[in-house]
Amino acid sequence: MDQQVLVAVLLVVGYLLGAIPFGIVVSKAMGLPDPRTVGSKNVGFTNVLRASGSKAGALTLLGDMGKGWVIGWAAMQWLTDERFIMLVALSVILGHIFSPFLNFKGGKGVATALGAVLGLSPSIGLLLVLIWLGAVAIWRYSSGGALAAFACLPVVAIVNEQRQEFLVFALIVSGLIWIKHKDNLVRLWKGTENKIGKTKQGLGDREQ
Repeated sequence: MDQQVLVAVLLVVGYLLGAIPFGIVVSKAMGLPDPRTVGSKNVGFTNVLRASGSKAGALTLLGDMGKGWVIGWAAMQWLTDERFIMLVALSVILGHIFSPFLNFKGGKGVATALGAVLGLSPSIGLLLVLIWLGAVAIWRYSSGGALAAFACLPVVAIVNEQRQEFLVFALIVSGLIWIKHKDNLVRLWKGTENKIGKTKQGLGDREQ
């Protein structure tokens, strides 16, 4: 297949796969409340975890990370131009954040972005996951863990002497994650952000 055609196909597939709201799919398959109607009303795994329990939350996390990993890995395997590899990896994240199935709304992209980075660079992706989990374990804020991990992504890219295209990708993705978490930043500053393990109807981290 011509490389340009393959890039176009992967961009479309990446965006549409990213757009699949696994939080809704998992909740409906398990006969649980639609995450858009409970808690923070976000389709991400944190809200599913709080509203429907650990099993549904874990499956949502697996689905959201998995779709990011599949596209990131496929781009690395099938494409040779670094610019197109990063663009395809970005498409799945944009699909999750701006899902056409949800009127171009969606989650905050954290799990899908982690999966995409794992597909592009397993070592950097694993480091981000460890930073995320470590920050959550220490401070008990899912949003805080996400912000910490993606604040570190561009730094890690520079320290590891990653290619320029990866650094641009890291800056764009980190910027998106931080912008999507602007409300969480305000609540973290005020000390009103909800912690993992603490349920409060109508609040929540409004994560991924």
